[in-house]
Amino acid sequence: MDHQVSLGLDTFGDVTLGRDGKPKRQDEVLRDVVEEAALADAVGIDFIGLGEHHRSDFAISSPEVVLAAIAGRTKRIKLGSAVTVLSSDDPVRVFQRFSTLNAVSGGRAEVILGRGSFSESYSLFGYDMADYDVLFEEKLDLFAKLVREERVTWAGQTRTGLTNQVVYPPLGPEGMQVWVGVGGSPESVVRVVRQDLQLMLAIIGGDPRRFVPYVDLYHRAVKQLDREARPVGVHSPGFVAATDEAAEEQLWPHYQTMFGQIGRERGWPPVTKERYMDEVRNGSLYVGSPETVARKIAATVRALGLQRFDMKYSTGPQPHEQLMEGIRLYGEKVIPMVREMLAEKSAA
Repeated sequence: MDHQVSLGLDTFGDVTLGRDGKPKRQDEVLRDVVEEAALADAVGIDFIGLGEHHRSDFAISSPEVVLAAIAGRTKRIKLGSAVTVLSSDDPVRVFQRFSTLNAVSGGRAEVILGRGSFSESYSLFGYDMADYDVLFEEKLDLFAKLVREERVTWAGQTRTGLTNQVVYPPLGPEGMQVWVGVGGSPESVVRVVRQDLQLMLAIIGGDPRRFVPYVDLYHRAVKQLDREARPVGVHSPGFVAATDEAAEEQLWPHYQTMFGQIGRERGWPPVTKERYMDEVRNGSLYVGSPETVARKIAATVRALGLQRFDMKYSTGPQPHEQLMEGIRLYGEKVIPMVREMLAEKSAA
């Protein structure tokens, strides 16, 4: 049912500015992320996702370790990655880390697997970007077996094979939700269905409705490959404040800093305030008062037929205190409004 949509938050542990206006150390940022997740649990948010990066501007390189710390501070919130860069990791170790997290958290772990939107992890862990496609294809195939089969037999060219191998600790009878983060290629959508996993669309710019064809393709592939339709989710950036103006003005300088940095690395033109405001008004930036953000989320959930929406609540060096207020408003105000809007639409 529409109004049973799961509503979560994501962060990459963006390095924030302290009260003195200077960037915090990464260890301070990591402790702040644990506090942010504890608040998310307290105000009723369904999921917290931590993205893996290996850069100076993001503090989280090992999501599972931070998630384990969060597990000890929380009671009900689901805990996952957003994303785990499977291409440059070992699927057996990723499985072990998440099955361990699942055990210590009482079955609250999820994993979102992806290729990552940055390339640093490939050289760091000794992989060649020339093998980009085969690394992900094979490792995803092995991971899908690990979460489903007690004894795994697998062979491929990117690592040694396994023969009738049991991997410990095993998942409990409930198993674990496994998502695959997809940025917008039809092949990636079909791969998710082929492996019988859950689709998480990363929509970071433009009108979210342009992803309707990908959701349609997902459902066509489910029928053609005789798979069960699984939940479909979206990850998009946003920020909530008391008013639209406050949210827009608080986020803008930090959005400009982050996309300016990434843009310089990738040869993009400088980000303008006009372009930013167009994303807020018409694109995939969920920025504004609780009601504005709730309306926009509800519209996306309905347009794409989603079962999950995760908002990346941290963008660039935006201070921890602003993030905490945004999390509080998301849990206390936005989520109830989204559920109400979806329930009203269903009843109508």
